[in-house]
Amino acid sequence: MRCFVTGASGHLGSHLVRQLVADGHSVAILLRKSSHRATLGDSLAQVQTIEGDLESAAYIEPLIAFAPESIFHLAWTGITAAERNSPQQITLNVRATLTLLEAAQRAGAKLFVSTGSQAEYGRVSGAIKEDAPLRPDTAYGVAKAALSQLVPAYCARADMRSLWLRVFSVYGPGDSPAHMLPTLIERLLGRERPSLTAGDQQWDYLYIDDVVAAITQAALTPSLSGVFNVASGSAVPLRSVVEQVRDLIDPSLPLGFGEVPYRPEQVMHLEGDITKIRQAVGWHPAISLAEGLHRTVAWHQQQSSAGQTG
Repeated sequence: MRCFVTGASGHLGSHLVRQLVADGHSVAILLRKSSHRATLGDSLAQVQTIEGDLESAAYIEPLIAFAPESIFHLAWTGITAAERNSPQQITLNVRATLTLLEAAQRAGAKLFVSTGSQAEYGRVSGAIKEDAPLRPDTAYGVAKAALSQLVPAYCARADMRSLWLRVFSVYGPGDSPAHMLPTLIERLLGRERPSLTAGDQQWDYLYIDDVVAAITQAALTPSLSGVFNVASGSAVPLRSVVEQVRDLIDPSLPLGFGEVPYRPEQVMHLEGDITKIRQAVGWHPAISLAEGLHRTVAWHQQQSSAGQTG
């Protein structure tokens, strides 16, 4: 399969590219000059790199020349909490995705895979099914929810199969240092006392390798299309997750639970129902939370050791 990937240097994108290459697919990626290419490791030498970004049209002709069968659209501007209500969520991300759709049609692609988000649902208690009402309460969620309608509609007219995968909280090696788990791990490795909320949130965490497996299995399932949750299928107390991370590093380290107030928009229960994707492709998470946290902490420890000896 000839695959084109946006967001290839990001956390999910880099893991997906490595898996696609390992599986023997022909891969082209879109990279900005400022992209952190080290995240791609040895796979960078095995893919075709198209220089550019989704905000300009310079990538379109090289994309058409590559003639991908499948598009994996993972790129998104403004993913940190501070940027979730930025106007660029609508003005930039939605426009860039629609431009990419047009380019994909011109290139003759037959599959368009997009990553959505649990933010499309807004604040919901209990396990969330794909047919739940979309009530996003951030510009990020609104933009994703709008595209979850626009992308399938465009693909239906363009004779492209569409997969909209609503990915819940992803964690694992290489995650953005701006996210909670990497920040927590790095502070504990530095022997710092992290200031935290009370940790009463019930959260659905999914290890990065399981997300990649869900994406590739769905993409390779003939005729499969539609919206699917990609989650662990269960929610655990955030306090427990934090304590597991601390215990993997040093059980004696103090934790500052309750020192940070909840945000006004804080989601207290996040849990994805994965019945639909399980039945459609037979996918289910293979990495337990305990094993995933162990791998993630070990990766950070290795990075820390490499930095100290380099």
